[in-house]
Amino acid sequence: MAVTESETHASAPASTKGAHRAFFLRLHFYAGLFVGPFLLIAALSGGLYAVAPSIEQLVYRHYLHVDSTGPSLPVSDQIRVAQEVRPDLDVTAVRPATAPGDTTRVMFGDPTLGPSERLGVFVDPVTGQSLGQLTVYGSSGSLPVRTWISNLHRSLHLGEPGRMYSELAASWLWIIALGGVILWVGRYRRTRRRRPAEARLLTVDRSARGRALTMNWHGAVGLWIAAGLFFLSATGLTWSTYAGANVDALRAAMSWTTPTVSTEGPEHAGHGGGGSNSAATPSEPRVAEVDRVLQAARAAGVDGKVEVSIPSRPDAAFTVTQTRQPWVMSNSTVAVDGATGTITDATWFADWPLMAKLAAWGIQLHMGTLFGVANQLVLVGLALALVTVVVRGYLMWWRRRPTLAGGPGGRPPRRGALTQLPPGAAVTVVMIAAAVGWFVPLFGLSLVAFVAVDVAIGFVRRATP
Repeated sequence: MAVTESETHASAPASTKGAHRAFFLRLHFYAGLFVGPFLLIAALSGGLYAVAPSIEQLVYRHYLHVDSTGPSLPVSDQIRVAQEVRPDLDVTAVRPATAPGDTTRVMFGDPTLGPSERLGVFVDPVTGQSLGQLTVYGSSGSLPVRTWISNLHRSLHLGEPGRMYSELAASWLWIIALGGVILWVGRYRRTRRRRPAEARLLTVDRSARGRALTMNWHGAVGLWIAAGLFFLSATGLTWSTYAGANVDALRAAMSWTTPTVSTEGPEHAGHGGGGSNSAATPSEPRVAEVDRVLQAARAAGVDGKVEVSIPSRPDAAFTVTQTRQPWVMSNSTVAVDGATGTITDATWFADWPLMAKLAAWGIQLHMGTLFGVANQLVLVGLALALVTVVVRGYLMWWRRRPTLAGGPGGRPPRRGALTQLPPGAAVTVVMIAAAVGWFVPLFGLSLVAFVAVDVAIGFVRRATP
């Protein structure tokens, strides 16, 4: 039968759409198949990490909370109590109690600890009693249990090499989610045209059975959590080793970095950083200035829970920084001259670049600390939903197998998806993949490995009689 010109033009769009669908299907399939185990580990450890702040409050409640009532001792006196516990170390910072029942945390520099770790001594602000000491990690002030969970999620306790697992998962998570959304929405549109009564987008067709029911759950749940997966991928990459370095460089180039305060006091500035004033001195004289510094910071508007950094140099300013707390949307910092209580520099959160604000909020959301328990519950739900999506993806692959004797798993989508795309679309895909692969190196390297393996398998199959 002859094909008319109109039929030729009508079939072209359908063929193009089919090629696009085949491309996304194969990409989604192979990415999910090989990256799925990393996503499962990241989801399970991430769900535990989300509730780590609450676990920390429970495990260390005797360090963090007291029943004492009454006026608090001066912060400098509380620091001296901690110094009596660890006279061998130099005090570097203090987080004063701000509410009844809270304890004061005094931090010491300890050369026996790892990077970003300090020793914290906990003091009852009313009685002046020492409650014990724990290792404190990072600016978030994580205690040992939360630090252990954090390292599990970040590197599986394998150090820097182990961080590649989490970076690989974060690198592919948004790609897998995007491909899944495109495929599921496309399937919904096709079903709505052919069988409107059976079309489901955000709900599950419970009348389906077998692989069809599994696909319904996989697609609907995946669509519900897609935005959350994009967020986790983006914020996770900011902490990664290789992509994180590119993110930092981009932020610096666009002036999106978090502002910092200068701690150079007037004496130090006048001497240009030289002379005897730059020598380290005992911390005791500086401890005596803490109450004056804290009072000046409060008067300037730095309220809530704060960390006061205690400098060792006599000519350096103190810094008072609002710590990250649930439902606190700003983290301002002031530098204070300890001798006079004068504010020498400040960075107010309201003046931060928008991207710096979004980065700060994104980090707290990812850590489950921005909105307290509600934040943690949402992250746990997101993690569990991701686990079900990954598991159902593997079930779909397994049920795709023709027979039990047909191989260890299901058939992959057909080959040649990229070559079936229109030339312009194929070139665009390659260029985008190259750009993303350069910015997110583990995505680029693993994509090259996937393609190489796929080509090798195809060559072997063609060569096999």
